[in-house]
Amino acid sequence: METWLLPTVLGLGLAAATGLRTFLPLLMLSAAVHFGLFGITLGESFAWVGSTGALVALTVATAVELVADLIPVVDNALGVFGTFTRPIAAAIAAGAVFTDLGPTGAVIAGIIVGAPTALAFSAAQTGTRAASTAGTAGLANPVISVVEDVLSFVLVLVAFLLPLLIPVLLAFLLWFAWKGVRRVQALRRA
Repeated sequence: METWLLPTVLGLGLAAATGLRTFLPLLMLSAAVHFGLFGITLGESFAWVGSTGALVALTVATAVELVADLIPVVDNALGVFGTFTRPIAAAIAAGAVFTDLGPTGAVIAGIIVGAPTALAFSAAQTGTRAASTAGTAGLANPVISVVEDVLSFVLVLVAFLLPLLIPVLLAFLLWFAWKGVRRVQALRRA
């Protein structure tokens, strides 16, 4: 049971966070492994994620992504780019935590758990950003960006510290997003 349950919920948390920010969850995973935090280990074929080179590259990529996402218009371009990169990053993050599976099994599990989860959260983020851009001419986008940064960070922390809470947290976030969509639809009709 442990072979699937804990890696699945940890992978779901990492993937959901990756659906909001491509590199931040990977950076946090890399740092956790590199510095031996939270008892996180990676499968043999994903050991490179915890390397010094990966940690440095992910730090630079995260900094660029976080700053660029604060700039109107650039943030929308990142959203489009993220539609393709986030599922890949999520599959890597999720697959890396399936330590009891062989390399092929870990990759398949990462794709099954990570890619759809990241794509769902990325789509929700893109919709929110589009509504914000249309409704505020992009003026609210930097605030939304910071909220997404914090949410991505918190999702990864919860996944590391209390992975069994991830399904409950994700269900709440999906409910919250659904309520937000319903509210926007009601405002458009009025």
